[in-house]
Amino acid sequence: MHLSDFVLLLNTLWFGGAFIQFSVAQGNTLKILLPREERSNPIAPTLAASVAFLGGMNLPIGLLSFYLLAARPAFFQPIEAQLALFFAACHFSQFAYNLPVLMRGGRVGVAYWPVLKGPMLRIFVIDAALFVANLGVALRLAFSS
Repeated sequence: MHLSDFVLLLNTLWFGGAFIQFSVAQGNTLKILLPREERSNPIAPTLAASVAFLGGMNLPIGLLSFYLLAARPAFFQPIEAQLALFFAACHFSQFAYNLPVLMRGGRVGVAYWPVLKGPMLRIFVIDAALFVANLGVALRLAFSS
């Protein structure tokens, strides 16, 4: 298995998992985003339903990763570095949005979420690692051509 195949597999699993987390397991996501004392707030069901859009955004990225891994279309080879750069940007955007929350100290009162513990730490670390992995693949492919 080539490094690019392995990173595509990780992308497929990560973005597919994000679809499940946000679109299928909305109630669990709500527990991550809201402190216990705020889960009875009347706005909580609206928030839970709205995170499904996050899953909707992650699903096509995961499907594209899977398609490129499984089908290996002929067009893929010449633009592999560009696609790896695209996936790096996807992961970086998720990582970057958690940085300000981390800088504020994570959960502040009833707002934000704890970046350095629980599921959000896993998300933060994996997005950072896959950003670096995809960027590495993009640079390696760009400079080896």
